Amino acid sequence: MNTNYLESAIRQFQYYKMLGEKAIAQIPEEKLFWQHSGDSNSIAIIVKHLAGNMLSRWTDFLTTDGEKEWRNRDDEFENTIESKGDLLKVWSNGWSVCLETLKSLDECDLEKTIYIRNQGHTVIEAINRQLAHYPYHVGQIVFIAKMFAPHWETLSIPKGNSKGYNEAKFKQTQHNEHFTDEYFSTNRSSEQS
Repeated sequence: MNTNYLESAIRQFQYYKMLGEKAIAQIPEEKLFWQHSGDSNSIAIIVKHLAGNMLSRWTDFLTTDGEKEWRNRDDEFENTIESKGDLLKVWSNGWSVCLETLKSLDECDLEKTIYIRNQGHTVIEAINRQLAHYPYHVGQIVFIAKMFAPHWETLSIPKGNSKGYNEAKFKQTQHNEHFTDEYFSTNRSSEQS
């Protein structure tokens, strides 16, 4: 195992962060607070839960239990976010702690044991646990956002374009790159123009 694992994990977290942000950006502010029923979660609640989890799991990651005494998980499922601006601050704060912690790790940390609710995890297992958890919730955000976006801009290969996409890919020579490289370089060049 080497730092390529950490680099890959960081890129994957950044990718799902970006997907959530692109979904949130496409819907009217009031739809961020929409709930299908009392038992369902709005995008705002999902964001609050993700941020609460991130702050708890990644603060003092190597030295304290990932379920902090100060975390109030049940409160994460009560909407107290009042605006899109507040939602984006909560989102950014959680992701900042997550990504800064991941970037501070090195290869010698990967086999260390950390605890979540007194259950031991290697650092790799703990990272993988969150790499399953966060995309699960980002998928919920995308699903809800697609219902309310006036003109949804796809976050992946557009419907009906799979054949053309694959043909273009198979015209390239085989090469090694992280699956997010192409996406982030495409976005950077379009943002600069």
